[in-house]
Amino acid sequence: MKTKYTIQKSPFVVPTTDGKLIEEHVGNATDGNSNISIAHMIAPAGWSEPFQTPEFEEYTYIIKGKKQFNIDGDIVVLEAGQSIKIEKNVRVQYSNPFTEPCEYLAICLPAFSMELVHREEKDS
Repeated sequence: MKTKYTIQKSPFVVPTTDGKLIEEHVGNATDGNSNISIAHMIAPAGWSEPFQTPEFEEYTYIIKGKKQFNIDGDIVVLEAGQSIKIEKNVRVQYSNPFTEPCEYLAICLPAFSMELVHREEKDS
């Protein structure tokens, strides 16, 4: 008999070179789900990534610390307990220019994939 639920006890830990922890609980890398991805992340102090213009909506919920968003030139800073939805096809850069790590959840619809994120080169 097929169960009506799935418990994720071993998320896929995405290998990174920038010190960021990415644990994907649902999504392309973990269970092949291309409809949605849910990831638990910890961005170290001083972390940033290149601009991107993803073909998915991204929802972010801040658990601890602060995270900075550069959304088409608008600088937005979120703190613990706050969330944001960024529409698809919007140019955005995520960073943590602060002194404490930032722990957050990221949910992407459809699921995050390197083919859909359209990340720019680092020096842009």
